[in-house]
Amino acid sequence: MPKQFSKSRPLAGLCSPVARRTLLVSALLSSLAIAQTAPPATASPQPSFEGQIIYQVMPDRFADGDPANNTGVDRANPRAWHGGDLPGLNAKLPYIQQLGATALWMTPIYRQQSGNSFETAAYHGYWPANFQDVDPHFGTLNDFDALIGATQKAGMRVVLDQVINHYGYAAEVVKQRPAWFNGETECAATTNKDVDCALAGLPDLKQSNPEVQKVLFDAADFWRARGVDAFRYDAIKHVERPFLNALLARDRAAGTWTLGEWFDADTGTVAEWQRAGFDSLFLFSLQAAMRDAIMSGQGLDRVAGVLARAGELSRPGEVGLFLDNHDVPRFANGTLFEDDGQARTKYGLRALMTLRGVPVIWQGTEIAMRGGSDPDNRRDMRFEADWTPAERSVFDVARDAIAVRKASPSLSRGAQKLLPLPPRLESDLLLFTRELNGEPVLAAWHNGKARQSYSLRLSALGLTVGNLAATRSLFAGQDAKVSVSGGFLHLSLPGRDAAAFALK
Repeated sequence: MPKQFSKSRPLAGLCSPVARRTLLVSALLSSLAIAQTAPPATASPQPSFEGQIIYQVMPDRFADGDPANNTGVDRANPRAWHGGDLPGLNAKLPYIQQLGATALWMTPIYRQQSGNSFETAAYHGYWPANFQDVDPHFGTLNDFDALIGATQKAGMRVVLDQVINHYGYAAEVVKQRPAWFNGETECAATTNKDVDCALAGLPDLKQSNPEVQKVLFDAADFWRARGVDAFRYDAIKHVERPFLNALLARDRAAGTWTLGEWFDADTGTVAEWQRAGFDSLFLFSLQAAMRDAIMSGQGLDRVAGVLARAGELSRPGEVGLFLDNHDVPRFANGTLFEDDGQARTKYGLRALMTLRGVPVIWQGTEIAMRGGSDPDNRRDMRFEADWTPAERSVFDVARDAIAVRKASPSLSRGAQKLLPLPPRLESDLLLFTRELNGEPVLAAWHNGKARQSYSLRLSALGLTVGNLAATRSLFAGQDAKVSVSGGFLHLSLPGRDAAAFALK
């Protein structure tokens, strides 16, 4: 959801004994109500997105396919509607396929509140008024169905953003159904401020209310029936746990893949929620470590530290990996100079495609679009006719890196093993293998400013590899080489780049 409206929450107050007893009874009744609503447990197989590459789109900022629905559009205002819609997205599916993505994630396309709040329109989709309709700015349900049909024909999966924490500030239902929402009284009485108080002042849904449960369960069923393969659930940190458990049970029974957003989640948080039933969460701690290492040159040891915790994850191949998204500054914005941002984005994209998990590319990252905090990170997407030669070169690297990953079962779905390095090298060098069916691939990230050669004893790395003649990186146009001889691994790596080598 948009983070620009975040504000500090009230301090937790002490509840009276009566209030505590009331809350406990309420929680018990709520749990019983949710248990009755949830379907019985089944032995349904776990849905999987391992091997997929997701492309994230904010429809209003992507492509305008129908000027007739451009009411209130003002492209000069970063907080206004800009005219992108579902017909435009449908027309640009070939572009997404050309990049190589296999799945499409759309931020919410629900009917939004009609007016502005904080001088901002609901262009982003996170201020819903009706969970079972398309906002007229995006088109119609028929347009949505046409898009789903086109993705199915193209063999692409669809991930739809689901808002389950709140309605829009000015949604009519807030006045019509006050019992559906936590107000100041509930917020003051609870010790769980994250769940029972309003996030950024948004009308906070009381998921323990059976009517609210029905609205949210019915919404999931509605979009699922229209062909959606997966849901990305917004702001799960702020949603009641019993409701989430029931929701995930329904999704699992229906074969729907689930991706949760817990802002700033680390490996422990991702592991906890995978155990609770989510297929995936975004690994924010890895994104932050990659940003700092690749864009700020702070060293690769923090990245290694995150990767070293992968054993905590029950499903490491499903974890959401990303360089940036609509809630954080653009990856390329991490350096003052545009050309440097482009070069380091190439590094980041190649690095991303070597990792175990599900890569997610935010629209425009494939051309190193710049942008600061929201809404600057949501500039209108630009396509081939408007690219500079430098942007074209970033796209070519992104497309190649995706193609290399898709062509390699080991990079797509293989196990990941972090290789130990001497402490003196940990800041500038990161090595790990990806392996499936006895076909190892070596990933080598190099943070040094200039080309460097390394010779490392195989036994110290924990590698067992036969002699290997000089072998070039799998990535096109990259002057990186590996060889194995005399019990040593020899690497020749360009500065500030990530390479991948087939070891057989």
